[in-house]
Amino acid sequence: MPRAPKKIPQRMCVGCREMKPKAELIRVVRAPDGSVTLDPVGKKPGRGAYVCRSAACLGRAIKQRQLERQLETSLGEETAQALRDTLQALLAQPEAGADE
Repeated sequence: MPRAPKKIPQRMCVGCREMKPKAELIRVVRAPDGSVTLDPVGKKPGRGAYVCRSAACLGRAIKQRQLERQLETSLGEETAQALRDTLQALLAQPEAGADE
């Protein structure tokens, strides 16, 4: 009997509101201590939200306060800038672990 194809988990980008495969998105996580960081691996504990791997989507999610709503916390300007800087650093890296 043939196996059904494995389902690919889908998540919605809080910036552009598009459903995409989870592997194509980056998780933003609010840790139990209240800090908000990017979680490129997707394994950190805490409340998460997903954004596309683009500065435009992250910027839109911050500007429209979608990240604040999803993470149930307020983002300071320093935290928002730290998220932008971290994303830029991630995008500058070659896709070494993309197939994990």
